[in-house]
Amino acid sequence: MNRNTSGQTPRQTLFDLDIAAVNYHETVSLLCDSIEQPDQGAKVVVTPNVDHLVKLDKNPELKTFYAEADFIFADGMPVIWASKLLKKPLPERVTGADLFVSICEQGQKKHWQMVLIGGRPGEEDMLASRFAQYFPGLSIRIISPPMGFDPYGTEAEAIAQTIRQIQPQVVFVCLGFPKQERWALRYAATFNRGLVLCVGAAAEFALGLQKRAPLWMQKSGLEWLWRLLSNPKQLWRRYLLDDPYFLLLVWQAWRQQKKQR
Repeated sequence: MNRNTSGQTPRQTLFDLDIAAVNYHETVSLLCDSIEQPDQGAKVVVTPNVDHLVKLDKNPELKTFYAEADFIFADGMPVIWASKLLKKPLPERVTGADLFVSICEQGQKKHWQMVLIGGRPGEEDMLASRFAQYFPGLSIRIISPPMGFDPYGTEAEAIAQTIRQIQPQVVFVCLGFPKQERWALRYAATFNRGLVLCVGAAAEFALGLQKRAPLWMQKSGLEWLWRLLSNPKQLWRRYLLDDPYFLLLVWQAWRQQKKQR
């Protein structure tokens, strides 16, 4: 059964995903409204970028699973450019890093209870102090899974049980793609309320543990270059070998549209 419950939110179908065609301000309002809805069950938020789309194309089972998310927002300027080329325009990108900050700020104002799933074991106190520094007064519980965390294993179920006991309005899952999406989409339906946001490294940027690209690089689609230069050993294969495959995906989608016309 398709979990996508974004209702009347305008969407564009791109790369077999129903991506919300809303700007950033509309996105934050949409998510805050969802959080405030009682007894609606938890909704899952994913933000596909180029790397996600490449990996999803090569794993149809994962793509079908990923497409079940309740809210899908495009993260990455190349995805926005592709949407315009394919005549299915998205107004602007909506990144997990930006959403993390905005939702935390809303949580400060509205006294939401939050949970962060991520970080390395033993770093919980450090992360808590960072939250106190960057988002004073925010009520957040930090759960750091063991290394090699299995989103379908016994630890995953134990974390889900903790979430069910706490009943937070917001759960940030910062485990990396696709582990975070697999956990979120498996367990969100067992929670009574709130949002489960799959946001990768967003917490590290928001808490000053990693430096994000300058704004001009973000807007010009060069954030990938900043990240590559910041961590070439870990990211060179992703950005230089894997992600250029996205150009083929765009070309295939354009060819398909041309045939249909």
